[in-house]
Amino acid sequence: AVAYIEERAQDEDTPFFLYLAASAPHEPCTVACVPEFLRGASEAGPRGDMVALFDWMVGQVMDALDRCGLVDDTLVIVTSDNGALPGCNGRTYGHKSCGDWRGFKGFIWEGGHREPFIARWPGVVAPNSVCDALVGLQDFMATVADIVGETLPQDAGEDSASFLPALMGENEPVRDDLIHHSCMGVFSIRRGDWKLIVDCDNSGDMGRGVDGCVGTEPVPGSRGQLYHMGDDPFESYNQFNREPGIVREFREMVERYIADGRSV
Repeated sequence: AVAYIEERAQDEDTPFFLYLAASAPHEPCTVACVPEFLRGASEAGPRGDMVALFDWMVGQVMDALDRCGLVDDTLVIVTSDNGALPGCNGRTYGHKSCGDWRGFKGFIWEGGHREPFIARWPGVVAPNSVCDALVGLQDFMATVADIVGETLPQDAGEDSASFLPALMGENEPVRDDLIHHSCMGVFSIRRGDWKLIVDCDNSGDMGRGVDGCVGTEPVPGSRGQLYHMGDDPFESYNQFNREPGIVREFREMVERYIADGRSV
């Protein structure tokens, strides 16, 4: 990545895009995955050291941008694709890798999907600002197209909405709703403060029993889950039976998006 930045910096008039997918922190969480100069740095075991390794990697990218005179003219986003894996989450060292969110990687609950999202873009993103907009990683495609002034064809980015206005500090919503799915194919939809989990009354994970987590595939027509994320962000109180109208409305939205082949 550093070499790529240095190479592209030679052409001052041509923008570039870099996607850096780090292998840390990810299984296997072992000492062998951590360079010697970072072993023990976190005081939170091999996984903690892998988090420190990722932090170091981001620092190397930022240093390269700085050396090349690009650091103040570059949008840098640091995020993740899913929550931590059950059984490899730092709990032994008092660390909650998914925070207080319920569930882990592959789950339909928030711990499987709600991730850090840090953006730095001098002159565009206000320093130390916080944004509550509903966005998903699928929105990167439309956002990048928006930044470079391109229009996506109709058969591309079917579920992608641009969050460029959110980066610029505008308060208009990026999207009305957002669909997630678990590793077992369980779907959920979030709109406003409500989140419906369709046809599944459990985590919807791989059911390996790690940390007491056992999930199943969706069962059509079965009891689902409905949570008010404003009052109950940690998904403790299932209101599926109390709000049949919301359940019906949200289920119909999911079915319509599936039939249409797009959600935006």
